[in-house]
Amino acid sequence: MSNSYFFTSESVSMGHPDKVADAISDAVLDSLLAVDTRARVACETLCTTGLVVVAGEVTVHNEHALAALNHAEETVRETVRRIGYTNDPSMKFDADSCAVVRSIHGQSADIAQGVDREGAGDQGMMFGYACRETEDLEKGTFMPLPIFLSHRLVERQAKVREQNKLIPGLRPDAKSQVTVEYASDGTPVRVDTVVLSTQHAPMYSPPKQQAKLRDLVLKHVIKPVLGKHWWNDEIKVHINPTGNFEIGGPHGDTGLTGRKIIVDTYGGMGRHGGGAFSGKDPTKVDRSAAYMARYIAKNVVAAGLAERCEVQLSYAIGVAEPTSVHVNTFGTEAIATGRIEAAIRKNFKLTPRGIIESLNLRTPIYSPTTSHGHFGRQPGTVTVRGKKYETFTWEKLDKVAALKRDAK
Repeated sequence: MSNSYFFTSESVSMGHPDKVADAISDAVLDSLLAVDTRARVACETLCTTGLVVVAGEVTVHNEHALAALNHAEETVRETVRRIGYTNDPSMKFDADSCAVVRSIHGQSADIAQGVDREGAGDQGMMFGYACRETEDLEKGTFMPLPIFLSHRLVERQAKVREQNKLIPGLRPDAKSQVTVEYASDGTPVRVDTVVLSTQHAPMYSPPKQQAKLRDLVLKHVIKPVLGKHWWNDEIKVHINPTGNFEIGGPHGDTGLTGRKIIVDTYGGMGRHGGGAFSGKDPTKVDRSAAYMARYIAKNVVAAGLAERCEVQLSYAIGVAEPTSVHVNTFGTEAIATGRIEAAIRKNFKLTPRGIIESLNLRTPIYSPTTSHGHFGRQPGTVTVRGKKYETFTWEKLDKVAALKRDAK
């Protein structure tokens, strides 16, 4: 096809070492927010063979939060257990036997004084992105097709692994990658290549068993995800292309919090400001303003003001109002972008406090974000300590009518 191009995105499973680290950092964050909504947290995690190290800066305000900090080791083990690293010494990393080292101290007073004035917790720029590429697959996602399919592949791998029936012997670590061919106008035409690598038990190590595993993964993971709309027999498929994938998880590679920022966002289709999300409370605009930018971009596209939209917000440390707001619609706008920006400023609160209140971010809702992406998810609920909290509030489409009205 003339003037067509190819674009590739990847995702990783909850058992990937970097995602294990993300999950631990956000589990510690949630454990504090559940008992102290004003907790300020910057939690980093390293995980490797038989070891988890949790470090960072924390400010808490009551004895319940102090108790949660004292139970951080239990939080780590519960998280590792939920991911699936249990009862298998051959993986050399499991919830019950790994060592847990904690090094957490107070937040810098120099930073705190700016946040106390309701300013941003740091400087930086954050991006949000939305488009209509996936509306034929799952309404309301407004995500680029390559990252959407990549997420669904590792999500399906996790489901099949946990059921342990269709493909017995899968392990938690996995990676996916999808290449999509686009027409010159940016419309996805077909899936060109799919890569899926999944950790497995020793039973699949012999070459004949690897061939069996590939057949099972194609049948029970790849084809169900692509479905009739995107699957075709011409797709190039690579399943465990190096051969065995028995050694994986934190034993295979050291995991670190915040090392999968493109997986967490738009697969490279939209720009990224560079700040990671996991382990950070919502006063950190790296996280909260990126959620707000996505919220804005998604509502702009859903309102029919553009087919694609990227929103940039930027902040100075200790300053409440953003230093800039930029809207890019890539030539797909239905009205002038200046009118879209004016409607955005009228309908969205862009100070750190306004973002936190608008999206209800001082709640323990962050653990579900650590696998399968922070965006393109359906709003739902999570129950923590017997109380329900609304998740993925930045995915709501509750500003569509107001944007349509004010952009006229």
